[in-house]
Amino acid sequence: MSYQVIARKYRPQSFAELIGQEHVRTTLENAIAQRRIAHGYIFSGQRGTGKTTVARILARCLNCIEGPTATPCGKCASCLEIAAGSGVDVIEIDAASNRGINEMRELRESVRYRPARDRYKIFIIDEAHQITSEAFNALLKTLEEPPEWVAFMLCTTEAHKIPTTIASRCQQFSFRSVDFAEIIARMQWISEQEGIEADAETLAVLAQAGEGSVRDSLSALDQAIACCGTKLNSAEVRGLLGMFSLESLGQVAEALAASDSKRMLDIVLELERNGRNLQHFCRELARYVRNLLVAKVAGAGTRLIAASPAEQERLASTAAQFSEEDLTRYLQLTLDLFKDLQFSLQPRLHLEIGLMKLVHVGRLQSIEEALAGLPASPRTASARATASPAQASFRAPASARKQASPAAPGDFRQRLHCTLLDLGMNFTADAVEHSEVIEAADEIRFVTSEEFQLAMDPRDLTKAVQQVAGKPLKVTVEVGTPAVAAAPASAPTLPAADDAIDRAMSHPEVRRFQEMFPDAHVRTVRDLKES
Repeated sequence: MSYQVIARKYRPQSFAELIGQEHVRTTLENAIAQRRIAHGYIFSGQRGTGKTTVARILARCLNCIEGPTATPCGKCASCLEIAAGSGVDVIEIDAASNRGINEMRELRESVRYRPARDRYKIFIIDEAHQITSEAFNALLKTLEEPPEWVAFMLCTTEAHKIPTTIASRCQQFSFRSVDFAEIIARMQWISEQEGIEADAETLAVLAQAGEGSVRDSLSALDQAIACCGTKLNSAEVRGLLGMFSLESLGQVAEALAASDSKRMLDIVLELERNGRNLQHFCRELARYVRNLLVAKVAGAGTRLIAASPAEQERLASTAAQFSEEDLTRYLQLTLDLFKDLQFSLQPRLHLEIGLMKLVHVGRLQSIEEALAGLPASPRTASARATASPAQASFRAPASARKQASPAAPGDFRQRLHCTLLDLGMNFTADAVEHSEVIEAADEIRFVTSEEFQLAMDPRDLTKAVQQVAGKPLKVTVEVGTPAVAAAPASAPTLPAADDAIDRAMSHPEVRRFQEMFPDAHVRTVRDLKES
């Protein structure tokens, strides 16, 4: 007798044996109990989550000699033949190789005839998204008004490729990736049945290899048994599957914590010497950094990390060395690096540069930390002693602006320039600096040259003028020769007469910032109470 792989040997034969997909199981069991059996079903989801298995179980439920029943007997001819894939009235079609219009026409002809023996004639179409548009059109009328003895079950990993005309005539079930703990429990039970010794960490490695697919995890278990025999070791299994251990990935974290650029280059050298796939390493590294970030946010023991309890503890311990912001930056850079490696002709150089970037990013310091580390000057210290809460939060009272002295000549243009920059109208701001601004009681006139005419849109100017003046004003733009030369806009000055601005500029934190960045300029001060 030929060997049967574990994934087939332990394939669920009833809803009771199915792991995960409770929402699908409950709905179908209730539908059978209420005799509300549809003529078309679409089972969609990632590979290895039980779509075709559920289709076969549903076929057994409908055609069992005791059925329709949610608990087929498993002993009658129909149950046994469907389990073996040879049911006379259950036709399984692989749409990957039977996707054309001729195959669908043959199927449509077959539908006209009653079942040879069973209650229903059932068509299970796997990889249904590969059926051509013409073939779907040929199937459409049959699917819309099928005979009472026919049921269609379409299984697909890409439900979005199923035409809406087909999907709207079927009941749709979305299969989820199976929970990590459920996969481990299933493999633990199978290992006991097969007489295999495997600890929790080894089973976790096998479950990680499946990435939510039960079939892929069981295939990895089969491969591990063939390689290691009846006693499985996590290190050997990782090597067999080409996976990287936490220790090897942790070397990157150690180099980051120590800000050690040379260690990063040594890691790449070791990978090259051992013939490891650099793209695969980068993908594993991205998953590792993601797990560190999740461990930092959610702590050890979270269901968000597919790892054994011991691995989760090690991840949490490593994550404690970094801030949440740093780990977020590391993850983004690692994902970018993995994307670049897909098309790189020099993957080693890209990986070296990418790992070096991680080190440099870890050395960055936020502005808040830089300011906090500055020694306070005597002037700043005295200013801090007299600063009020309102000054510390940059919130000047509304009366401060009302009591401000009238603007000096040319002040309106300087304020308008800053407002336009705040609004993101850089070209218009530059044009205003090269234009003549004539102020009247109810009107603002701009005289600009032809060079800046297109940038001086009256509608944009009206918004900015109203914000500066505090009231609606008529705005006109004339093309001519400006009478006043433009003032340089590189370092705009703010009127000292405005009490709100004076108080903001004298705030100790602002002074500390200006001391650290002497070339920086404050373009505008906003009253948060008025905004």
